[in-house]
Amino acid sequence: MRKKKSVTSVSHDEVMRRRLRANPKFAAEYLKAALDDAEEPAVLLIALRRIAEARGGLAKVAKAAGIERESLYRALSARGNPRLSTLVAVTKAVELKLTVEAAH
Repeated sequence: MRKKKSVTSVSHDEVMRRRLRANPKFAAEYLKAALDDAEEPAVLLIALRRIAEARGGLAKVAKAAGIERESLYRALSARGNPRLSTLVAVTKAVELKLTVEAAH
């Protein structure tokens, strides 16, 4: 009689964290897609928060960005309203950069 192999499932969030941590190009495309969602600006903040969490956690990213941890939690919440300097500092801390290109 054959034994069934046990199947281990992994949550979508865990798969995303792994991909965002391991693949900088994937993280950049993920952030770019969030930026393209003009209908819902909070998508950008949530995406940047997920990238920060995957890249060492918010406390580590806050320290690297020179921002208080609590301030970063607020700024990257769905209702956050961060300054541009905060967004630039956080993207730099996670080894990404915000760019602008001409609309087609």
